Amino acid sequence: MSDPRKPESLGACAEPLNPLSEPCVMVIFGASGDLTKRLLVPSLYNLACDELLSPNFAVLGTGRSDISNEQFRESMASEETGLRAFHTRNEFDEDACDELLERFYFESANIDVEGFTHLKKTVDALDKKYQAGGNVLFYFAMAPRFFGGLCENLYKAGFQEGSGWKRIIVEKPFGTNLQSALDLNEEILQYWKEEQIYRVDHYLGKETVQNLLAFRFSNGMFEPLWNKHHIDNIQFNVCEAVDVQGRGGYYDQSGVLRDMMQNHMFQMLSYICMEPPGSFEADSIRNEKAKLLESVRIYTDDEVRENVVRGQYGPSYDEQGAFSKPGYREEDDVDPESKTETFAAAKLQIDNWRWEGVPIYLRSGKALWKRGTEIVIEFKKPPVKLFQGTGIEHLTSNRLVFHIQPFQGIELLFQAKTPGPTMQLQSVDMSFNYGEAFKASRYTGYEVMLYACSRGDATLFSRGDLVEAAWRIAQPLLDHWEATPAAEFPNYSRNSWGPKSAYELLERDGRRWFEVVTPDVLEESPMFKGADPLLLNAVILALRPATAAPGEIILQRGDITTEMYFICRGEVEVLDVAGNAVNQLKDGNVFGDVGLLLSTARTADVRAKTLCDLFVLSKRDFSRILLDHPQFAESMLRVAKERYDLALSVAELLASGPEASA
Repeated sequence: MSDPRKPESLGACAEPLNPLSEPCVMVIFGASGDLTKRLLVPSLYNLACDELLSPNFAVLGTGRSDISNEQFRESMASEETGLRAFHTRNEFDEDACDELLERFYFESANIDVEGFTHLKKTVDALDKKYQAGGNVLFYFAMAPRFFGGLCENLYKAGFQEGSGWKRIIVEKPFGTNLQSALDLNEEILQYWKEEQIYRVDHYLGKETVQNLLAFRFSNGMFEPLWNKHHIDNIQFNVCEAVDVQGRGGYYDQSGVLRDMMQNHMFQMLSYICMEPPGSFEADSIRNEKAKLLESVRIYTDDEVRENVVRGQYGPSYDEQGAFSKPGYREEDDVDPESKTETFAAAKLQIDNWRWEGVPIYLRSGKALWKRGTEIVIEFKKPPVKLFQGTGIEHLTSNRLVFHIQPFQGIELLFQAKTPGPTMQLQSVDMSFNYGEAFKASRYTGYEVMLYACSRGDATLFSRGDLVEAAWRIAQPLLDHWEATPAAEFPNYSRNSWGPKSAYELLERDGRRWFEVVTPDVLEESPMFKGADPLLLNAVILALRPATAAPGEIILQRGDITTEMYFICRGEVEVLDVAGNAVNQLKDGNVFGDVGLLLSTARTADVRAKTLCDLFVLSKRDFSRILLDHPQFAESMLRVAKERYDLALSVAELLASGPEASA
């Protein structure tokens, strides 16, 4: 057996290029749960493979199960529910896996003083074996209701004594409201000092979130513009296409405000809007975050009503009108009359010198049209009078877009003159793609947290005052919703962009949500499935926003199609020759794509059923894109021809009358 104290025990992971994590014994409470298998173990594996994990490191899992060390290791490595199933490496390294899991141990332990006294003997033995210097990291992978008891019994069992450092990592939620957060902090601080407590928000471990600080403070060209004089508004979008996925019991006690906005989104808000810190030391950064959150206006009841909206998804139906998927109230373990919000949008105000008067819009929800997390910085428009006499009547705002997930990167959108003798503008972009620029394996987000905690770096962890400041912003919203339960739930359908009131929130200000179309959205169309990322990006840049009023004919039967349409918000109807609706399309659907390629006549009318926000791709722009990507033209034409033949046969059937279709 290899010596765990020597770097060569990591096999391919010897001679680390970066500082190693500090030696320690990591004790995981709740080691048999999904968090450990899906995230913690894959993260430790990534650290080992990236030559960042100390050889003087061991893991002791605890739980109620009575299993051996070997059984624990097998469970952690499982192809179905363990490391082999959930690793994020480009290639799986069996040797690295085996070397890591050799250092995994398990002990069945009751979470009482007697059980913890016995646990301490085991930790001391591992500390001696691995020469960890008395350093112990306790990971609370359990529900928050157990945190107080764990802290108390660890203290009474003498874990604070002896050489080396002792630290605890606690998972969110940090309370369910302001008072519970205050109580939880008070309970933990009875036995542990603030500098020993590391509150995990895994969102801060994402490379793209960490890059917000790097982007702001390592690039001198942007910081002078980062204020109310140059920025019109800032938008935060965290959109999920999935529903509650069998977690109805938990979610019905939470809702999107607690689950997403109060923690993840407020953390990103603080990174984007905080003042420059004096250094990259943990408390220097966290002090500025605290100042920022304390500057966010605390709303009165009337202000909540005016500036915050909520929603809940209803059921979906297929093209024939038959029930397809349940609404939130029909989900398992959800109250059939639940008032819990699955969507929320808010307009916040920051009352400080930098941001006074700049609206901050936040939006998050489940069962939406697409999955995507983006931050959009919209700059103020220049005076259009400069272009008087050129035919240009409107200018598009410059936008800086941070793509957090699933697409990861940064885009700068601006206007450029198109070739030709007249002054015509076109939106273009400068784009940075993490996947193209860095070929590294994807991280879970927990690697950074575990590594930083082992080295005593609390930069990415929430301090107690930060948690409380975030709850102070959210509490008036919770109080208002508790006092005035929503009467109109459900108020948006699955696969939509959420309730109409979310759009009205911005329209009252003369603004619109900037709907970010990402490559994965385009690939929902058969025509673009498997297309080159460069082609997809070119199509995205060529899209133009448009609207259609209820009852407006967008495409007419017999017309030659010169445009392709993506429905961002709203519903359209496909009409037969008699003017009857034979199909309905809604948020996320595409139409006009066949005619765009084949230059064929429309086989049916398409009419706006509701007010529609659309993205339009012109034939001219698409032809230009295909010239740059000729290798995809043939496959797209083939798909278009197949779809056209099908549409034509259906149209002929409908035109022949009910007798023919019987």
